[in-house]
Amino acid sequence: MAFQGKKLINNPDDVVTEFIEGLVETYPGLQYLDGFPEVKVVIRADASGATYDKVAVISGGGSGHEPAHAGFVGEGMLTASICGDVFASPSVDSILAGIRAVTGPMGCLLIVMNYTGDRLNFGLAAEQARSEGYKIETVIVGDDCALPPLLGIAGRRGLAGTIFVNKIAGAAAAAGLSLADVAAEAKRASQMVGTMGVALSVCTLPGQVTSDRLGPGKMELGLGIHGEPGAAVADLQSVDVVVSHVLKQILSSETNYVPITRGNRVVLMINGLGATPVMELMIAAGKTVPKLQLEFGLAVERVYTGSFMTSLDMAGFSISIMKADQTLLQRLDAPTKAPHWPVGSAGNRPPAKIPVPLPPSRSTKSEESLSRPLQLSEQGRILEAAIEAAVNAVIVMRDSLNDWDSKVGDGDCGSTMYSGATAILDDMKKYYPLNDAAETVNEIGSSVRRVMGGTSGVLYNIFSKAAYARLKANSDSTVTAKQSFEAAIDAVSKYGGASAGYRTLLDALIPALSVLKERLTAGDDSSTAFVLSSEAALAGAESTKDMQAQAGRSSYVSAAILATVPDPGAMAAAAWYRAAALAVKAKYEKASS
Repeated sequence: MAFQGKKLINNPDDVVTEFIEGLVETYPGLQYLDGFPEVKVVIRADASGATYDKVAVISGGGSGHEPAHAGFVGEGMLTASICGDVFASPSVDSILAGIRAVTGPMGCLLIVMNYTGDRLNFGLAAEQARSEGYKIETVIVGDDCALPPLLGIAGRRGLAGTIFVNKIAGAAAAAGLSLADVAAEAKRASQMVGTMGVALSVCTLPGQVTSDRLGPGKMELGLGIHGEPGAAVADLQSVDVVVSHVLKQILSSETNYVPITRGNRVVLMINGLGATPVMELMIAAGKTVPKLQLEFGLAVERVYTGSFMTSLDMAGFSISIMKADQTLLQRLDAPTKAPHWPVGSAGNRPPAKIPVPLPPSRSTKSEESLSRPLQLSEQGRILEAAIEAAVNAVIVMRDSLNDWDSKVGDGDCGSTMYSGATAILDDMKKYYPLNDAAETVNEIGSSVRRVMGGTSGVLYNIFSKAAYARLKANSDSTVTAKQSFEAAIDAVSKYGGASAGYRTLLDALIPALSVLKERLTAGDDSSTAFVLSSEAALAGAESTKDMQAQAGRSSYVSAAILATVPDPGAMAAAAWYRAAALAVKAKYEKASS
């Protein structure tokens, strides 16, 4: 069923002129000719026909393909772009106006996409300009590889490969080449490129209804950039399958559309058709490059991914492949001020991936310092018991934490904490340097960072790293434990933004710290103070039922629901803290008996 398309526009008849107005307001290097609505021409602000001493390079066509072609006007690329109405060839008068505005003694090259209206109107304008004394050359670009070789005069459609031709011609002109040489480079480039597109939807023209020609679960292979039917409609496939089909079509030896064979160097363009997210375009690029390398034996020298020649709001992408040599690469790499030519694509391609650097704790310290000691000291055995008890307490709470979190969060607190706890347990058995408390705490942070996702993982990593820094700065174990605990809490509060009463893990840890400091000041031994502070942690965690959340996803939950369960993060913190305290107390009592 067709329905009115949604557009953020004013009058549908004014979309092209209003686009041009916005474009030149955005980019100060561009201007437009004051001839609206009949003449819609974007030109370089620094190019005047009377004084321009380089070959002018002009392209254009129907609008609706933005940023093509007006977005590619700039030094080193197009000198002017002639804009027609949406999907309609520009008028002869517009094309002539553009020629007159920017063409100097060196002449003008017209780059024309192979559509009947464009060929006729640009051709007539070229003849008229020649009669006025201008030197004019024309290059027709037809890079479509979707359809079988056509009989008659229609030929292959002009598609996104035209952008390559524009860039190569613009760079040649900027280098000072003659009109004949610029035209020769453009023509050669046009013969080296092939393009094919795949669409998931049909575009909607401003002010018109959305077509339902392409139904759900379908895609169209070789759909034209004006919405004209393609080669075939097929069931929606994965991007791997789509890319393979398109590459085989472009590089087919039967049609021989492009003179590319194994061992050749090529450049690649993944072009979004208007409504395709960058993520999907990059996925397509990431799958295309290795296929070209491994299946077709081609050296991929450059990759250009983005939206270059669109079809209004069409979902899909096209792939363009151009045979490359050193001269062509130099033209593509040459600097340009065209606002929509991609920066960062020039130059040789380094390896796509490099090894992940090891954390400083692993890469800068000896194997001995970062391995489980063969013999544990008394403090090492106590630390091992505390860690083991703490993580086991979290492990057995997984389902309860998930249940609480399903009511006040996203339901994964238990699973996230479980991942961290099991990683710590496994890593401790393999390499924690348990005789060194500071380095062990640091390694706990590394274990957490490796496996725990979400906010909890980050907060516990911050907690561990802050505690480690304070432990390294002080050698008195009792004083340092208290100070490191306080430093860890302060860091979590600073970077997480929460404090007491926000209904977070800090509502367990802050009361624990307060009692710990109080009992140590009163003269209690450290293990007793630890246990008493753990009782405060449990009480603090339970009290979160009475708090209105001010941080995390719980802050969006009603007070009535919050009152039914404690904060799962606080309960997890209280559980591991309590278990560690009891384990330490038991170890000290056993040692003294």
